[in-house]
Amino acid sequence: MKDIINILPDNVANQIAAGEVVQRPASVVKELLENAIDANATLIKINIKDAGKTLIQVIDNGIGMSKNDASICFDRHTTSKISKADDLFNIKSKGFRGEALASISAVSHVNLITKQPGVELATEIEVHGSDLKHNKSTVSEIGTKISVKNLFFNIPARRNFLKSNNVEFRHIVNEFIRVSLAHPEVKFIFINDGSEIYNLPNSNFKKRIVNLFGLKTSEKLVPVSENTEILKIDGYIFKPQYAKKTRGEQFFFVNNRFIKSPYLNHAINSAFEGLIDSKYNPSYFLNLDVDTNTIDINIHPTKTEIKFEDEHSVYAILRSSVKHSLGQYNISPVLDFDRDKSLDVPYNYNDNNQPASVGIDVNTNYNPFDAKYVKIDSFEKHMNSLEFSSESNELKEFDFEDINKEVSLNHTIQLNRKYIINKTKSGLIIVNQERAHQRILYEKYLKSVTSNNFSSQKLLNPIEIQFNKQEMGILISNKNLLVQFGLEFDSESDKIIIKTIPSFIDYEKLKLSFENLIFNIQNEIPDNSFSESDLISKIMSKTLSIKNGKSLDVKEQQYLINALFACKETMISPFNKKTFVKIDFSEIENMFK
Repeated sequence: MKDIINILPDNVANQIAAGEVVQRPASVVKELLENAIDANATLIKINIKDAGKTLIQVIDNGIGMSKNDASICFDRHTTSKISKADDLFNIKSKGFRGEALASISAVSHVNLITKQPGVELATEIEVHGSDLKHNKSTVSEIGTKISVKNLFFNIPARRNFLKSNNVEFRHIVNEFIRVSLAHPEVKFIFINDGSEIYNLPNSNFKKRIVNLFGLKTSEKLVPVSENTEILKIDGYIFKPQYAKKTRGEQFFFVNNRFIKSPYLNHAINSAFEGLIDSKYNPSYFLNLDVDTNTIDINIHPTKTEIKFEDEHSVYAILRSSVKHSLGQYNISPVLDFDRDKSLDVPYNYNDNNQPASVGIDVNTNYNPFDAKYVKIDSFEKHMNSLEFSSESNELKEFDFEDINKEVSLNHTIQLNRKYIINKTKSGLIIVNQERAHQRILYEKYLKSVTSNNFSSQKLLNPIEIQFNKQEMGILISNKNLLVQFGLEFDSESDKIIIKTIPSFIDYEKLKLSFENLIFNIQNEIPDNSFSESDLISKIMSKTLSIKNGKSLDVKEQQYLINALFACKETMISPFNKKTFVKIDFSEIENMFK
């Protein structure tokens, strides 16, 4: 039989290896920044163009490389942190050059200029797709400058797989924030498409957090500190009142390396139990210092996951430390979220001469859906931005031809605050309330945007809302889209000044609406869109739709059923998720045979 196993050419092997290391531009940014850190740099500049697809340039003032090191660092299986197998379990650095450069150069055009102290000339090397173009001497300052151009130029399928510039840039910023937080002693300058995004002076950890997330962050922080034989903990948590519905600023660093750990995150959530609603997420910036012999950081190619030798003790110590900090700063737990919160006495309450609470008369007969009070369109404003919980639903094939004729609107019930069950002539329809409302809003908004027929209101007193730099960047880059939707605002360094809002956005929930808006833009909605009108309609339909978990009365249930089947497309949400399923009575009968 003919031999079928071949030895791959170096260029093919390099491209395969690159797939493990270089998943997107942000992967390159992470590797180059970490290389610069391990070069003992005190100043690192990063320059990005076209969300890293055209250029990723990292310049540092570190120790540089010798001519020989510069020559071999593009070869496979080269590194400065491992010389024997045991070193795999005692890694303290991030990897000085080598290691990832072979993978990066296999799928891009790389130019490297590096110079060591005490050496007259620098070394310049150009590599295109693993092919060496030149290796020569040049004039340069001490340190290293690496320019990665035309990423995935030789793998069109991989390049086409990249997301929109907004999404790819978000990933780059995330990696930058993680590295810069882990090393506040280093000055960072971040330039994107010619504009300076960050200029972070060398500082302590707290100042680095404030410089990244805004001046107002300082008043939100509670310090956490613990020193045991197993680990040392140092960092900050946000006060409970600043918890977010979406996952906010959550950072774990183990030995100055960012990690993701659902297990440790659970420890933090447990420490906040009784202080925040279970639907909210605490923010934290925590450094964990442990013996390298007690952890394994090689369980994931990107080293963002970690295995502790005694994870139960780490969990317990972390939870205890956070609870201690919350208690030390007089932040006491609330015993019951369902009780009357007017009974709570603030922990800093000093004035005993406050007037008694004023009673409130409630009209129990008031119906917000009665035509004499409001138009039916106010339903959307009434049902804005509650909790989101998504589950997939399997839908059997069936004929929808006359389904509108089957709906009987007097028989609706809500199940698990998520599904609306409606009896029809031939069976039952089960509607996912969030997806249904997304479809309703999407078609309404798309029609209004394309016809430029949005009703908006100018605010007599503009509203200021503060965001961190990353959030500000998202809002500013999408400002033109939001203007089409009737949202007009000016921007300053760390805040927006809202001047006009669409009439259906709840004035009292502007902050929450913008937080949800940013979250939805971050979660790659733009990549499912075909036009700007389609994009903004999808973003806003997801932002302003009712959420699964919201209790609906009969009128609200009936509105959703009626409005859904008045849509042009009833079967799927704007994000291609099934809006409802149908169960025939014959299927139900078969269940009891």
